[in-house]
Amino acid sequence: MSNRVVDRQAVDEQTPAAVRSGDWSWPWWPIVPIYPYGKRRTLRQEVISDRMWTFEQLQGIFYVVVPIRMTVVRLDAGGLLVYAPVAPTRECLGLMQDLIDRHGDVKYIVLPTVSGVEHKVFAAPFARKFPNAQVYVAKHQWSYPLDLPLSWLGFPRKRTHLLPDNSADAPFADEFDYATLGPISLGLGPFEEAVLFHKDSRTLLVTDTIVSIPAQPPAILQLDPFPLLFHARDRVSDCLEDTADNRRKGWERIALFSFYFRPAALETLSVGQCLKAAFNASSRSAKNYFGLLPWQWRDDWRRSFEALRGNGRMFVAPILQRLILNRDSQLTLDWADTVAQWDFERIIPCHLDSPIATTPTEFRQAFDFLAAGTAGGALPEEDFGLLQDLDETLSKRGITPPRS
Repeated sequence: MSNRVVDRQAVDEQTPAAVRSGDWSWPWWPIVPIYPYGKRRTLRQEVISDRMWTFEQLQGIFYVVVPIRMTVVRLDAGGLLVYAPVAPTRECLGLMQDLIDRHGDVKYIVLPTVSGVEHKVFAAPFARKFPNAQVYVAKHQWSYPLDLPLSWLGFPRKRTHLLPDNSADAPFADEFDYATLGPISLGLGPFEEAVLFHKDSRTLLVTDTIVSIPAQPPAILQLDPFPLLFHARDRVSDCLEDTADNRRKGWERIALFSFYFRPAALETLSVGQCLKAAFNASSRSAKNYFGLLPWQWRDDWRRSFEALRGNGRMFVAPILQRLILNRDSQLTLDWADTVAQWDFERIIPCHLDSPIATTPTEFRQAFDFLAAGTAGGALPEEDFGLLQDLDETLSKRGITPPRS
């Protein structure tokens, strides 16, 4: 969208990396040990001038990395509301302080999910950096393997609250409405997500329920293109030049991995084939997993990406389609109907593309795959192979409830 601006402070490459790298440090990464581990860059983007900003970091496994995003909104009464916090590194806090100096302190912090560990792990540390903020969390919080009280998980005891059942009872109700999807029973714990509607800007803030895939690699991935080039290789012997085309190729394959885990266009190699290929690897460094690449792509792999992206349309991630939301289809559809009554014109999800220019009707259509007699959207059924196997295995073993 034309009103999205990348803050120069966030992407200033004039300062030597050695000087700034300490600001990226995240020492608590072993709690959720995923890439980029102890070094997390932060990119701030202005979505609506002097009103709304997003803060993006990276997360992933085996260089399958995607953005994770929090949204900050300036309140009419002064101060800021934070939705879905990210890791409070020194860089992140410095970018926050710039907004605080201009618009006032953080008043509210919202943790909108009960099951998204990649969001929950940052909420308590972030809240402790802002002692004047009131913290509101989705109602049915849980932890595994022990279901611990929120205070034991680091949330400040005296200023952490559950989101009220009635959104009108929230202290920020004058500026926001919200609707909670769930709880949907998943066996170990429920799925639940609260989406916020900022009335003045007509913006819907969502966590995981809706996504859109950009055609180009997200800006946060461009700061360090190694994961993009790693996945752009067709074979381990490839030594790729860092070009825009190779970055885009790597991004398209990362998107397929992140949504399907094992898309149909991916062929796994035997141990023998993998080891033999490693001897011809362009690099056998630890960073390159010692030259091991246990898969190869079919020639028609890009067709799967184009079907997944669908020219940038909104859709529900395959894992939510097959393993989560179909556990209570009617509850999900009723919630989608409620959200579609709001007059929003853009959506900011916590992952992938943002902001998404859209309408309430388009949002509601993204959930049509749950309706009786409706096919599972425009996504090719063959790419759901691994997710379908997981669904059947988890149901047979009684780990998750059956589909509704």
